[in-house]
Amino acid sequence: MQKTAMKHEITNWGKYPVVETQFHETSDILKIQKIIKESGSVIARGNGRSYGDNSLNKENIVSTIKLNKFISFDRENGIFECESGVILSDILDTVVPEGFFLKVTPGTKLITVGGAIGSDVHGKNNHKEGCFGDCLIDFVIITETGEIKKCSREENSQLFWDTLGGMGLTGVVISARFKLKKIQTAYIRQRVLKADNLDQIFQYFDELEKWPYSVAWIDCLQKGDKIGRSILMVGESANLTDLPTKWKGNPLNPKKKKKLNIPFNFPSFVLNTLTVKAFNFLYYFKQRQKIINNVVDYDTFFYPLDAINNWNRIYGKNGFIQYQFIIPKEVGKKGMTEILKTIANSGQGSFLAVLKLYKKGSPEAHNSFPIDGYSLALDFKINSKLPALVSQLDEIVEQYNGRIYLAKDSMSKKSLIDYVKVPETGKFDSVQHQRIKSNR
Repeated sequence: MQKTAMKHEITNWGKYPVVETQFHETSDILKIQKIIKESGSVIARGNGRSYGDNSLNKENIVSTIKLNKFISFDRENGIFECESGVILSDILDTVVPEGFFLKVTPGTKLITVGGAIGSDVHGKNNHKEGCFGDCLIDFVIITETGEIKKCSREENSQLFWDTLGGMGLTGVVISARFKLKKIQTAYIRQRVLKADNLDQIFQYFDELEKWPYSVAWIDCLQKGDKIGRSILMVGESANLTDLPTKWKGNPLNPKKKKKLNIPFNFPSFVLNTLTVKAFNFLYYFKQRQKIINNVVDYDTFFYPLDAINNWNRIYGKNGFIQYQFIIPKEVGKKGMTEILKTIANSGQGSFLAVLKLYKKGSPEAHNSFPIDGYSLALDFKINSKLPALVSQLDEIVEQYNGRIYLAKDSMSKKSLIDYVKVPETGKFDSVQHQRIKSNR
């Protein structure tokens, strides 16, 4: 086993769990190959913005964050190539002023390209554009033998599909090439609708399914006829004619905003049922009108939490999990009702509760999370009661033939997270994968 790296305590964005491991951070491909060949177990890790334990390994972690070079930008065809440790925000800073945007982006721009591939990330337009893999042309990966392979739909295709959504279990991606989309402005024309309950939010999703982007915030602590009280945001790329006069002179360069910062971990008592209820009340009623139509910059629409540095500190030193599941569309309302009732009764509310519509991708993308259905993502503070709640939620999700998103999971049962299929190598391994194998 590689002995040169010192032991470090490493965790991901949720700060749970924490592992002690040898942490290797280098841009030297030869060194990465050597680490892989000499390690009994290793996993790749990008910027550490996944919530769970999918990029953690108790023996060796190879950080790709120094693989941060741009390789090429084909402006004529909208094709970008870079190393795997490049962060999406750096790509956006480069391509947006040139009139391009990411075809698929998650709710944070602070992840790496390698992480986007390993998790096959999705966004607010999954029902229209699919996952990151749908815009991926090819990538280069280091396998368990240290061999470097180029993978695409035509070349090393099995490894291509196994790696896409494979949670790093097939190797270390070192570079990738993918398609961008053309835009006229860096703004989004959006419509924001208040829904009184779950019946109304599902009605809105059906009526507005043609919009390219859609996402809903849900007040998960409501009960009775207010259960599922929500705010739905739908949007599309704004054309130049959609912009107010003050923005038309520089439509691809919105004014940069100052970021807020959470300077320390909040005390554990700060986040409780009462404060979550208060936040949810204020968030829902800050919009007085039933429907608002306006134009916002892309950061406001896609990445609201990125405007707050270290927002994970709100959950205290023990951290949090994000529980994200998906259930089939035909049982969406029934399943979501049961889930929300369970959460409300537990008193463990989440003020970050996000509902989205999904569409199943191509059959070849066998490791991708989406199915035809609805997904709900919720943040829960780590406490002694949380495992029991997760167990209850797991039972409901399983009852409705759902699944858990592996980029978020660190606590769910094996049957909900064992859908990713890759060759058993014994080389690339994560804490998450070890949990699955231990329950087989």
